[in-house]
Amino acid sequence: MRKKSKFQINPKILIFIITVFCVVCLLLSVTVPSFAKPVKSAVSVVVIPLQDGVNHIGTWFTERSDALKTVKELTKENRELKDKVGKLEEENSLLSQNKYELERLRQLYELDQDYSHYKKVGASVIGKDTGNWFNIFTINKGSDDGIKVDMNVICDGGLVGIVFDVGKNYAKVRSIIDDESGVSVCFTDATDTGIVSGDLKLIEKGYLNITDIPGEAKVSEGDVVVTSKISDKFLPGILVGYVNKVSQDSNELTQSGTILPVVDFEHINEVLVITEIKETVKG
Repeated sequence: MRKKSKFQINPKILIFIITVFCVVCLLLSVTVPSFAKPVKSAVSVVVIPLQDGVNHIGTWFTERSDALKTVKELTKENRELKDKVGKLEEENSLLSQNKYELERLRQLYELDQDYSHYKKVGASVIGKDTGNWFNIFTINKGSDDGIKVDMNVICDGGLVGIVFDVGKNYAKVRSIIDDESGVSVCFTDATDTGIVSGDLKLIEKGYLNITDIPGEAKVSEGDVVVTSKISDKFLPGILVGYVNKVSQDSNELTQSGTILPVVDFEHINEVLVITEIKETVKG
């Protein structure tokens, strides 16, 4: 059992003594200035370092708070800038698409003017066979739009191919690069004719075959090649391409070579369908 302490001070007496001591010190510091110097020195030894430490801590927290505020502001600005950049990129993309669309429409308009003597219907490509080339593809116009089998199809300033299958709201086109295609052509600087035939292997190099040119015909590189009047399905005078090279065949009766087609058969988006069939056109 713990023994009670013999020396005990009444708390009231202790508070009274401390109060009296503080009052006396206060009176002495007022009446005797030199009295406070030792006390101030003793207090400054403890208080000043403590105050410096508190100041340093306060300054550190202030700097961290400012830095955090700056980071938040920069984050907000960065987010706003990203939003603006995203909107600008979207607007730029739309402008590019509109520019591309206008360019395509301008080309179709010019093509329409080039062949103004033919009635035409515009159509968009909605499907194609597998592979890189548009040798067989589908357009979004059909019998409801007046499209019929054997109607000629043009784009890029020249002949694309011919319609070979028609539905109510679609039609299929066989282009002149297809292996089953053949077009009777002539040269604008001569009455001589030839046959341009499709070749999917040769088109990989950018060319089409041209054969059955008369041996005595004067055909040179760069000559313009158009559909001829004697073609059974293709309307006359439609640009096909340009002569790449021609040489005499071994029989010395004919010439053959290659042409550079005017149409980009790797990228076809819109076409014009001439709504007239060869047998219905006079001349």
